Amino acid sequence: MGTDCPPAGSLFVVSTPIGHLEDITFRAVRILGQVNLVAAEDTRHSRKLLSHYEISTPLISFHDHNKEQRAPELLARMKSGDSVALITDAGTPSISDPGYFLVRGAIDAAIPVVPIPGPSAVVAALSISGLPTDSFLFVGFVPRKATRRDQLLRNVKYQPATLVFYESPRRMSGLLGSLVEVLGDRKAVMARELTKVYEEVLRGPLTTILENIAGRESVRGECTLLVAGYEAPGATEHEVIKKHLLEIRREETGASVSDLVKTVAKRHDIPRKAVYDEALRLQRDGKI
Repeated sequence: MGTDCPPAGSLFVVSTPIGHLEDITFRAVRILGQVNLVAAEDTRHSRKLLSHYEISTPLISFHDHNKEQRAPELLARMKSGDSVALITDAGTPSISDPGYFLVRGAIDAAIPVVPIPGPSAVVAALSISGLPTDSFLFVGFVPRKATRRDQLLRNVKYQPATLVFYESPRRMSGLLGSLVEVLGDRKAVMARELTKVYEEVLRGPLTTILENIAGRESVRGECTLLVAGYEAPGATEHEVIKKHLLEIRREETGASVSDLVKTVAKRHDIPRKAVYDEALRLQRDGKI
């Protein structure tokens, strides 16, 4: 595309700073100044960014509460030849954000959708986490209800990839507590207010981060939490599983192998398959 004007009737998905106003690409600034309209999650917030770069493009709100009413209007404008830039309050649109609703509508209407890449809290936090980055699972915001939240965590418990969560500061303690209970006390990193004046990165076991948060009067700023993925028991842990199985056998002499496996897996938070494989070996050897 170079320095040409944006093609008519296109939707540009534009990444904007997650904090520091200088974290924006030259291309993003140019596109924001050349499109006919900027659809923003919060026009008051986005107007500060546009004013900083002396961009006078008209703004229109597009957020979770008006997306169904506003999307047809924006799609109609693009079909008539207007180019529209979609931005969010911070980072890349469509990531845990209502922007996907407009993107999907544009695709269905055969409107060109053009990415203008840039800042993302997920990638920024991963890059400084010190946790494995070759594979990660973006979980995003978890359900507010504890029972649904715990079910989600149980679903990802055995994912070997690094887990990435978004959470508001008010609910961070609840999420940390659930993680400890469901996943165990894994290594974790909490990144708060990234690229801003009060940027903070906490590293350590989940319980350490929870204690740090619990000891404060308040926590401010959106948080990105990264949790180490599941590590399957290695060869050195065979003896540990064997020990647990034999202990349960002594406690419950009449229990079936299936019951032994179920009890050990639940009591010691070990994947049932790992316990079952060890139980079969012991059974073949006539030890259980």
